[in-house]
Amino acid sequence: MSGASGVPISAAQVRDLLSDPKIFPQLADDDTEFVFDSLGLVWFLHLLELRCEVLAQSTDECFSGLTSARRIAAYLSETAVR
Repeated sequence: MSGASGVPISAAQVRDLLSDPKIFPQLADDDTEFVFDSLGLVWFLHLLELRCEVLAQSTDECFSGLTSARRIAAYLSETAVR
């Protein structure tokens, strides 16, 4: 799904959201793998909705296990609800 402007969410936009001090302030690039903790995931989903007007469920398999900004952007472009 796309963001508020109708443009798909890019990996760079996802990485920007993830670079919030409460999540992963030192994220190197779009392919850096990480694992969310529960608070980080909730905060990321909040920022995603607030800044990009995109809703995603915290139960989605994309957010469990190893993931990356690029993987999340691809997933959101296919499944998120605006």
